[in-house]
Formats: sequence, structure tokens, C-alpha cells
Amino acid sequence: MVLAKVFGKSSADALQREAERLAALDRLDLLDTPRDEGLERVVRLIKTIFSVDIGLVSLIDAHRQWYKACSGLPNDEVAREDTFCRYVVDLEEPIIVPDATKDPRFSENPAVTGESHIRFYAGVPLKTKEGHTIGTVCAIDRRERSFSNRDLAILQELAGIAMDRIELMQSASTDGLTDTLTRRAFKQEADQLISLALRHHHDVACIVLDVDHFKRVNDTFGHAAGDEVLRAVAATCKTALRAGDLFGRLGGEEFAIVLPHVGREGALSVAEKVRAVISSQMVRGDFGELTVTASLGVSALSIVSKDIETLLAQADAAMYQAKTGGRNRCASWGATSADQRMASRRRVLKAGSIVFNDRRSTVDCTVKSIGTDSAGLTVSSSAGIPAEFVLSIKGEGFETHCQVIAQDRQNLEVVFR
Repeated sequence: MVLAKVFGKSSADALQREAERLAALDRLDLLDTPRDEGLERVVRLIKTIFSVDIGLVSLIDAHRQWYKACSGLPNDEVAREDTFCRYVVDLEEPIIVPDATKDPRFSENPAVTGESHIRFYAGVPLKTKEGHTIGTVCAIDRRERSFSNRDLAILQELAGIAMDRIELMQSASTDGLTDTLTRRAFKQEADQLISLALRHHHDVACIVLDVDHFKRVNDTFGHAAGDEVLRAVAATCKTALRAGDLFGRLGGEEFAIVLPHVGREGALSVAEKVRAVISSQMVRGDFGELTVTASLGVSALSIVSKDIETLLAQADAAMYQAKTGGRNRCASWGATSADQRMASRRRVLKAGSIVFNDRRSTVDCTVKSIGTDSAGLTVSSSAGIPAEFVLSIKGEGFETHCQVIAQDRQNLEVVFR
């Protein structure tokens, strides 16, 4: 918390402010959601108005900067410690860097010294109505340049437009690309179905589906091909589901299904049907023909799984096991691990640290859900993280030993030991 001391905030105040900021970001439930054309227009306007190489609307959680809309950069996110924008979040005010090579904060930054060759940066806070800085809106260039007060005022107005768009998105119920429920609408309707099931003592099951090797499709054939794959997968899934089943898009290539009056074994049969029909379809477009597969995880209502967050966490863990097992397959939470503990979870967004190697190694993480005996974590990369470690939640005095029960490149499901 060096910045907190430098700019007149105590460590306690800074931790509290960060916790409130993450809570505000959590309420919006926007991280890892699909691209939005309204925000894409904002970043295109940034590039056009300021004649810069890169326009950006980003959200910043505990460990990373994630690009909600971006034009001019190839990646979707970057570790928070490597970003210029973390200073905007810490200061809660704009930062202008005419020439990054001459600024001691950034001269050795990988984005400056490496292939990105960043020289100019202008970033303003993306603020909620309550005043929480949940991210940034940026104009970035590969040439040093000046930025007038008028330019700054325009960029701040564009940040206001971006925030207005984000607030408007909260009322959307249908994903524009796939015509499925949005993540927020899916969870709201799922909660209602689960409440009815608990009241009337009938089954409910959940399936999480993730398209295999989707990044490879985007990288090889372009985002237009990726969009066509997602539309095709969504349309194919609908043909295998009943009218009363819920089907929503959780993130980029991740979908979820809630099946009323269906238990675990029945849901596994439905998952296998969905998997088979996806793998049997050919996706056609200007890019040619593609065969697509998906990995699916299943969970079911139980004495401890009584809410959509817990069901999704369990189905996610099963889906990661399906990925690890070779992809294009289904796995059930009840059969994925010798240790099946996972009590009810609540969704959170907290700053955490993964500590291992006799406390000599630390990896920043975001705690995305937590219960009394388990948690779901996201990291910039899970490579090198051992199967057992200590999880520390900053500012709460919380530490516990964990065992990884499922993981992919950026997500870890852990149980407490």
C-alpha cells in the first residue's frame, strides 16, 4: 500500500475503499461478460477523435485489468500490477503521460519496453453514480504526444457515456449475439426456479457448458468466425432443451442451463445429448467449415446446493474436470473428486493472495465466490500454482490452507483443509 501512504491515505482507509470498490464492481456482475457494441463504439470514437492507436474501456478487479471494450490491442486482459490504469484506480483521478519513457512510473513497464511500444497514455476513471472507480476509459498511442484540457474533458465525457451504457445494460435480459438470456437475467430466473423447487420439494439441476479451444478459433479465423460459432452452439443447444429449461450465456464462450424437475442423472443424460449434438454439427461461414466441441459439467440441488451460485460453482468445477480429462465430454460434480465438500457459496469479489513455497512465493488472485469450506478463485495464469497452498484475503485477517480440486488456465476451485 505504498501509494496509499504517498497520497495521504492510511492503509486501513485504502483497504476499506478497495473493498467498497470491488463490492460495487461485483454488484454490476460485468466481468467476463460478452462484448457490447455500444461500448465498442465508444472505443472507436476514442481512436477517431484523438487520432490514437488504442481505445479502451476496462474493468479492474483485485488482480487484473479486463478489457470490456478494446480497439488496438490483441489481448483481453493484463495483470493489474503491469497496468498504467492501476494508478488511475488508486488515485481516483485522471492520469496523462505524454511520454512513458520519461516517466519513472512507467519507463520500465513491459508495455513500454516490449512489442506494444506504448508511449502516450491518457486514462480517466470509470465511476459509478456512488463514486466508486470500477475501471478506466483510455486513449493510448505508440507515439509521444500532448493532451489538452479540452481533450481531457472530451475523454471524461466519453467515460460518462460508457458508464451510462453500463447502467443501461443492467436491464437487458437477452444477449444480442446468441439470443439467449444474459448472465444477470439467467441468474434471476434461476433463483426463482430454485425457490419453487425448494418449496415444492422437486429436483433442479444445472449444466455449465464451455466451447473447447474457442480462443484458437478467434485467433485463427477471426472474431467474426468466433461469433458464428457461438450463434451456432446456442441454436444447437436450444434444439436439445425443453421449453421450460433456462438457457443463458454466462461469458464469452460459456453457457449455462437450468433443468427444472430433473435430478443429477437426468441432467447428465441431457448434457451428453447436448454434447453429442454440438459435436455432430458443422459450422459454416466465410471462413469455411468448422467442427466444434464442448465440455460440460453437471450439478444438482441438494441439502447444501440450494442457490444458483453454488450450483454454478459445482457445475464449473465439474466442467473443468471434463476439460482436464480431454475435452468434448461431460462430468458430474458428484463424481469429480474424492473430496466432494462444497457447502453453500456466496458470490463475492475480494482481493486475495495465493501463498506457497514456504511463503516465499505469492500470486495475486480475485476471490469470486466463497463458502464455509470452499472458494472459487481467478488468477492471471494458474501455471506454477501448486495443488495445495495458503489462501489469504487481504484486509480481513483470513488465511486458510487450500487444496485445488479443479482448474483451468485462469480459474481455480479449492476446498479448505
